[in-house]
Amino acid sequence: MKKVAVIMGSDSDLPVVEKAITTLKEYDVPIEVHVYSAHRTPEQAREFAINARKNGFGAIICAAGKAAHLAGAFAANTTLPVIGIPVKSSTLDGLDALLSTVQMPAGIPVATVAIDGAANAALIAIEILSVSDESLADRLQAARNKATETVLAKDSAVAAKYNS
Repeated sequence: MKKVAVIMGSDSDLPVVEKAITTLKEYDVPIEVHVYSAHRTPEQAREFAINARKNGFGAIICAAGKAAHLAGAFAANTTLPVIGIPVKSSTLDGLDALLSTVQMPAGIPVATVAIDGAANAALIAIEILSVSDESLADRLQAARNKATETVLAKDSAVAAKYNS
């Protein structure tokens, strides 16, 4: 199975990123986690991105706040799917990071999730890997089925209490 890289611009992003790490581990997806900055360690970030495919990665998740150029910097240096997590900061509540992550020029795409949407970033990476891994596809479908059952059970409970 291909690995997923989880990259954060700062270790202060770890409380958000941990949700992606946990989700990937729940699906037994091999991961590597690193702290690279688009601005403070550009050479190291570029080197990682350039070599990610040959090093066995199938997708890269990048989390950054404020001027969140990390996902774009990675996307500029690889043809692997890059998923950006804009991280909420104290300055503009994450809107700055969202716009920096989602507004990419044509030809350099970054799939972008909601502000602090790390679990969905992991699920997108898992969906990408599931294209060539039937067992992952089956596990994703089982999780969706369980979520459906949970919502329907809650519907039944609410309906039983309030419907006459």
